[in-house]
Parts: sequence; structure tokens; C-alpha cells
Amino acid sequence: MPYRAPVSEYEFLLRHVVGYDQIAATERFAEADFDVATAILTEAGKLCDEVMAPLNRNGDLQPAVLENGVVRTSPGFSDGFKAIAEGGWIGMSAPQDHGGMGLPMALTTAVNEMMSGACLALQLAPLMSQGQIEALEHHASDALKDLYLPKLISGEWSGTMNLTEPQAGSDVGALTSKAEPNGDGTYAVSGQKIFISWGDNDITGNVCHLVLARLPDGVPGTKGISLFLVPKYLPDENGNPGKANSLKVVSLEHKMGLHGSPTCVMQYDGATGWLVGKEHGGMAAMFTMMNNARLGVGGQGVGAGEGAYQHALAYALERKQGKTPSGTIVDHADVRRMLLEMRAELFAARAILLACATAIDMQTATGEADWSARAALLTPIAKAFGTDTGIFVSETGVQVHGGMGFIEETGAAQYYRDVRVTAIYEGTNGIQAMDLVARKMMDGGEAASRLLDEIQDQAERARATQPEMAEAVWQSAETLREATEWLVSQGQMNDRFAGAVPYLKGFARVLGGHYHLAAALADPSGPAAALARFYIDRMLPEHSALLAHAQCGAEDLYALSIDDLGRG
Repeated sequence: MPYRAPVSEYEFLLRHVVGYDQIAATERFAEADFDVATAILTEAGKLCDEVMAPLNRNGDLQPAVLENGVVRTSPGFSDGFKAIAEGGWIGMSAPQDHGGMGLPMALTTAVNEMMSGACLALQLAPLMSQGQIEALEHHASDALKDLYLPKLISGEWSGTMNLTEPQAGSDVGALTSKAEPNGDGTYAVSGQKIFISWGDNDITGNVCHLVLARLPDGVPGTKGISLFLVPKYLPDENGNPGKANSLKVVSLEHKMGLHGSPTCVMQYDGATGWLVGKEHGGMAAMFTMMNNARLGVGGQGVGAGEGAYQHALAYALERKQGKTPSGTIVDHADVRRMLLEMRAELFAARAILLACATAIDMQTATGEADWSARAALLTPIAKAFGTDTGIFVSETGVQVHGGMGFIEETGAAQYYRDVRVTAIYEGTNGIQAMDLVARKMMDGGEAASRLLDEIQDQAERARATQPEMAEAVWQSAETLREATEWLVSQGQMNDRFAGAVPYLKGFARVLGGHYHLAAALADPSGPAAALARFYIDRMLPEHSALLAHAQCGAEDLYALSIDDLGRG
């Protein structure tokens, strides 16, 4: 079965689950009503199905290569990227005054996820540009915006972000890259960066790098870091690519998967760059891009999971083994369990993504602090749970295939290999969980409490028609409320960190129940209600164990000495 973008599921989620009508009711997004949203999703679905999906296997079997200092992309990727660019998909949510569409982030999130399901390696290229567009929009000078934004939005140029160094992974403050003022408003940037997604290509006319580096008077740590825009080619007086800058691709990483996406080691040797934002304010500017990317990476996880699910379902419908009503393995109870777990988990993760994007749109449209807090709270959950879901669903897809899943020719393993990195880049999922229990709880849990109030209010309304599911969701929210209260009461941050990952997973479990219940209320006798019952009966109960784990504190983690950790 070829890939088919889940357009109808997104239409259902927008209309019945995440409250897209709120977005369309604002003055900012009044023109993006449901009819417009449906038209956009439909056209994006065609691009995914007809253009991008046929390229997915090419990227895996014929990876990007480095030839004479230039990255050569996988066969067909150039035409695929051009189709994305010409359709205006890169600039969906970008400012209209620089050529973007100014559409809600909810629609961009949906389209990005569908593209990820079609061809994750290619989708990563426009995602990087989208993050850079947002960072420049909020922090760059007008001159930089006027020159770079139209070209990034159109896809004529592409963007990257350069954070990681060999000795400075998640500890960004340990970077050693430096920037020296040139005396003419530009800076000479030097240093080496690793793991740079789409650090070079043979598709776009220029590659624009956002690079973190330290000025001579920058203090140690993250507070002394600045952000610079460093293009591959220096723009001439007409804004066209001119002289080559002093930077190069040293090598391409040899990766477990995602082979069609060139991951570069970049070297900067006094390369000319321009300051973005304030001196020593690089982390604030970069986090604008990273938060955009974290939502996008959560969508990558869900998208890859969708592709794996469709692949597994097609196999289960065709594979004949054992005695079943249909003669195929789809009617074996355990195969049904796996497929339903995959489908139910994808729905939950997709809803969380859209709820986060909706909060971003409402904050953009209204400026209300509560929406900003909701978006901040949901971002680490959307990223971590979305990518964990992609990994779970892709791994389960291999299991549905049985022995053939371990054979590369079936293509089942590619989804798992490709999606595995999403739980690592843009902040590991452990870091997302630590962010949730620390920074996102600096309000004493107020944003979480408001969300839990909404979950329980909906559960109360659902008691009349879905009493058993409503009770289960209400009780899960109460358990999460108690765990959150315990969390914020801990004086030692390490006690929070020790249970951060299970807390995030437990939170996501409860959110999944909430959104599945909303779907059941909208489709009380249809497949959405049946899927909701499966999730709430079989998967939601996991929240109890997860939240119990979250409240164990840190003491037992250190009961074994470092010597005891060895086997002796």
C-alpha cells in the first residue's frame, strides 16, 4: 500500500478535538477558516503522496555524498525540494510582508507531519529553514530580514542551525567557537560544529548558517554566547550569492538511518558573519528557532510512525499465516493489538502536537499570557512524546512483519532507523522532561493545573454519554494533579529530575485520554469512539505506574556506587 497522507484525520482533529475554530475566530487568522484549512491539507496531501513518498526509499539506498567539497543529494531530492518550495510550503506561517502566507502554526504542523511520513530525510530541509525564518523574524536587523527572509521563504536559499561541537553537546555553554569584530559591522567566525542537518546541498543557491559563537568579551557559559548569520556565499551588492565564505564541509556523518539527510561536520575559519540579536544574547535568539524545531521534530516522530503504521497494516492485510477469518495475519488477536496500539498512540501524539500549535496560534493572535504558558508547557511533551511514539510505532511495525521486518528489502526497518534520532536531536527527550519539571513548573504548576481543569471539565460533560470513559479520564487527571503537586513541592531539583521522564510520559498518557474522549464525543458510535475505548481501557491505565515512578525521588538512583554499577 503506498503512503497516503492522513488528511481526513487532521480535518477531524482540527474540527472536533483541538479547537481550531478558536484560531479561525481571531482577527489575525480570520481568513484561515475550515474551508481554507481543508483545501491546504488536501493539496499538501497530494504533494506528499505523489512527489515526496516515492523518494523515501531513494534517500535510504542512495545517500547524500560529499564530492570535492560539495554535498550531492539523493536522486530526486532536488526536484522534491523544488516542488515544496514552489508550492509555498516553506513559508506557510512566515510573515506575509516577506513573501510568506501568514497561516496558523496548526496548519504548518499538520503539513510538516504529513511530509515527514512521506519522506523524513527530505522534510528535514524545509524544517530547518522554517526555524531560521522565525529566528530572523524575531531577532535580526531589518537589513538582514529584508535580504534573507524572502529567499529563505521562497526556498531559493536554505537555512541551518549550528550549536553542537565535539566537546559541547547538550552543554552548549562549553562551546569554543569564537567571533572577532571586523570593524565594519561584520564578524570573523571560527570553530567547528558537528551534527549539522542539511549543512550543505546542491539544491539551493545559498546555505545560510545560524552559528553560536563567543565574542572576545563573552563570559563563560551560555550567558556569553552570541548568534551569527554566516552564509555559504557572501551576498553581492544585488543580494545574489557572490564570493565563497571561509567555511567548508569537513565530512558527512555515517548514521544509523536518515541517510538522505546530509549531516555535516562544518568548519569555520574566520568566516564572515552578521550578529543576530544582541551581543551575548545568542541563546535567547537560538531558542526561538529551537522551540519551533522541537514542535517540528515531534511531528517528524509522528509522521515516521504514520508511515510505519501504513506499511505494517498493508503487510498484515496481505500476509497469509495461520487460520483466521480473512486468511491473513490481520485477524490474529496479537496483530490486532499491535495495530490498534500503533493507531491509538499516533492519534494521541498527533492531538498533542496540534494542541501545542493551537496554543502558539492563540498566543500570536491574542497576546494572552495563558496561551503562552500553555504553549510552553506542551512543547516538551509534544517533542518527547511525538518522537517516542514514532520510535514505538516504527519498532512495532517491524514486529508486525515478523522475520521479514528484519530484512531490509521490506522497508520496515527504515522507518525505525530514520526516526530513532528524533528522540536525540533538538534536545534529547530526557532534557525535554527536565525542562518540563523545572522551567515549565516555575509557576508552581499553575499552567498544568489550568489544563487539568479543562480535562476534568470535559470528562464531567462526557459522563452523560460516555460514563465509563469519562470516569477513567477524570480519575487520571486527578492522579496527575496529585503528582504535579508533589513535584512542585520538592526542594531538591534532582528529586524532580529523577522522575522527569516518567512524569512526562504519564502527562502525555492523560492528555491522550483527554483527546481520545473528545473524539468519542464527536463520533459516539463510529470508529473514533471505538479507538478511544481501546486507548482508555488498555493504554491510559499506564499513567498510574508512570506517575508513581515520577514520585520516587532521587535517593535510590544513587544507592549503588559507581564501582557497584560494574558487574565486578
